[in-house]
Amino acid sequence: MKKEGYTQEAVQLLRQLIATPRVSRDEHAAADIMEKWMDNAGMSPRREGNNVWAVAPDYDDSRPTLLLNAHIDTVKPVATWTRDPHSPDIDGDRLYGIGSNDCGGGLTTLLMVFDRLRHTRQHYNLAYLASAEEEVSGANGVSRALPLLPPIHLAVVGEPTGMQPAVAEKGLMVVDMVAHGKSGHAARGEGVNAIYKMLDDLRWVRDYRFERVSDLLGPTLMSVTVLQAGTQHNVVPDRCTAVIDVRTNEHYGNEEVFDIIRSHVHSEVKARSFRLRSSGIALDHPIVQRCLDMGMTPFGSPTLSDQALMPFASLKLGPGQSARSHSADEYILVSEMGDAFEKYLKILDGLRL
Repeated sequence: MKKEGYTQEAVQLLRQLIATPRVSRDEHAAADIMEKWMDNAGMSPRREGNNVWAVAPDYDDSRPTLLLNAHIDTVKPVATWTRDPHSPDIDGDRLYGIGSNDCGGGLTTLLMVFDRLRHTRQHYNLAYLASAEEEVSGANGVSRALPLLPPIHLAVVGEPTGMQPAVAEKGLMVVDMVAHGKSGHAARGEGVNAIYKMLDDLRWVRDYRFERVSDLLGPTLMSVTVLQAGTQHNVVPDRCTAVIDVRTNEHYGNEEVFDIIRSHVHSEVKARSFRLRSSGIALDHPIVQRCLDMGMTPFGSPTLSDQALMPFASLKLGPGQSARSHSADEYILVSEMGDAFEKYLKILDGLRL
């Protein structure tokens, strides 16, 4: 099959997925679609939960294994959609629909790349994984599937990057901060105001600057994104809570950043998880060098993906633009998918890891 045929197959599969609600943790119907397509294509897919994968038939454990990965789940549609988010409408070059850009285009195009390359012997083993729960970094997503796959040496993650290689990605840590006071009647000035107790900590979070800055990812950043306190106007609040969104570069582990926060604030702090770490790949890696030879521009990505859960080298590379993700009237260009198919083949065919 020629490029146009593979692209049309990818588009038709993506339209089926768009028409199927597949919000994180509820992707069963979409996983059924992926499994059926792969089975009909003779890929002998396997499934764990809502994760579906296949391994090319010439597997040899003496060779390294390359994984093609993208996720099947989506966020919930925002309220400002002007179209039906589950109507896979094509208008000119645009294919509209929830999850079209993030990351249905990469998901279906990489599947076609797997279909094309599994028939030719490479210097590596090839695997493909359509994973679940990416949007919530859930335990039943890629973390559940990876132990069941062969040992992976390199992954290409099909998130929307404009087909430019994201060679580094920021990590994420969510920290809950709590200040305790004492309730009292506001009219008599009684009690200890928990909001006031937290003010200095909020100022510190706003003003602190981490010293080690990444050439690709910039500084590690903290933002207070949720603040809650009080029950009514005449009661001094005895509890104030805040949520801190922390985006780490490769120079800081999440545990180290947490220790820095804990040592500077007076409020109680607790990290929800340390597992979503900054990730990346060396610039001298063969796949990055091949991208450079093709005139691509490596960059560092501020957005999180399943790369954070991959304990091996990974590269984020896919059709579409990150700015369209999670937005109203999300779309991908059919031409972007065709261009991605060609570029993926040029990068991967004959690659030596």
